[in-house]
Amino acid sequence: MPLAVVVLSLALGIAWGQTAKPRKTDAEIKQEIIKQSIASYRGGCPCPYNTDRAGRRCGARSAYSRPGGRSPFCYEQDVTQKMVDDYRNRTGQ
Repeated sequence: MPLAVVVLSLALGIAWGQTAKPRKTDAEIKQEIIKQSIASYRGGCPCPYNTDRAGRRCGARSAYSRPGGRSPFCYEQDVTQKMVDDYRNRTGQ
């Protein structure tokens, strides 16, 4: 086999290996959706397990725990399979 073919094959194999993304699991996608939801919340206590500026757990003071208004996704069970599927379609995962 000519050297140029070997070098080209090796280069293409390396390039393909660097661009291929491993497929995320549903759990990883749910965590990413939760992370994005919390990051987009403007208040200081999005979820019960977060802490306020004084270092105290938010608990019942969190947006998640208060009825009405905006409620971020805080737990995996808050994220539906449709949301996971939409994320996959949007990101190519």
